[in-house]
Amino acid sequence: MTTLAAAAANFGRDLEQNYATIGTLLSEARSRGVRLLALPEAALGGYLSSLGGPEDSRKPKSLPPALRVDGPEIARVIDLAGDIIVVIGICEADEQDGAIIRYNTAIALDGSGVLGIHRKVHQPLGENMSYAAGESFTAFDTPIGRIGMMICYDKAFPESARALALDGAEVIVCISAWPGSRTAGAADLSEDRWTKRFNIFDQARALENQVVWVASNQAGEFGSLRFVASAKVVGPGGDVLATTGVDAGLAIAEVDIADVLATARRSMFHLRDRRPSSYADAETEWESINA
Repeated sequence: MTTLAAAAANFGRDLEQNYATIGTLLSEARSRGVRLLALPEAALGGYLSSLGGPEDSRKPKSLPPALRVDGPEIARVIDLAGDIIVVIGICEADEQDGAIIRYNTAIALDGSGVLGIHRKVHQPLGENMSYAAGESFTAFDTPIGRIGMMICYDKAFPESARALALDGAEVIVCISAWPGSRTAGAADLSEDRWTKRFNIFDQARALENQVVWVASNQAGEFGSLRFVASAKVVGPGGDVLATTGVDAGLAIAEVDIADVLATARRSMFHLRDRRPSSYADAETEWESINA
């Protein structure tokens, strides 16, 4: 059995406060025997303060600190992680042709170092004003099995999770800074339409790919954004094994990964039964429409 945890927590610009929150979450996770802990998108340095477009007065007034994957900030999280695999979101600084390029990045690590990296591919609303886009989805091996990562809006696209599942991912970790609706939001976050979308995507992606799904999210507020929390662990049948609801906290579930995957795929095998040749024309037609 493997104990998996997803965090709903608030992370802002104060790195020292971020480390304190990470330490608290790791302490609870360690006491519960957790082997993988998913922290939210932008857990080091916070997310954007708004998602406005070029003409929107709500466009971000500040950006998170740009951090290097091999820098001291990530090294500090590696030291904190120990034997727990931690997935954490940062604003990554990458130097290209003498210029610093920012990416919205997820890093999987443990006490041994960095295990895998994913740069967010799909960018909602005005996020492209602050970050460059990643280009691929790739699974990688870890001490608990083969996992894949994605960030927030990536999960709105079925191809993202499917690419990871086809690359052998048994567990997909999706970290988010997913807010409530920007217009006509519900006073009760549990009734907000963006909360409902967040939850539907988590369950659908787990079910259609027959994988274990671990979803973290920011909680509380930052700038003009009010986050929906709703961290959860979902089984390969689309069943929610643990959730924080719209509150901060840890969603923790004990899962026999190999067994639940085998059980889900015993009679229905959504990956094996694909018919790729039947989908090719539709993809070509869509590309021609949007040319």
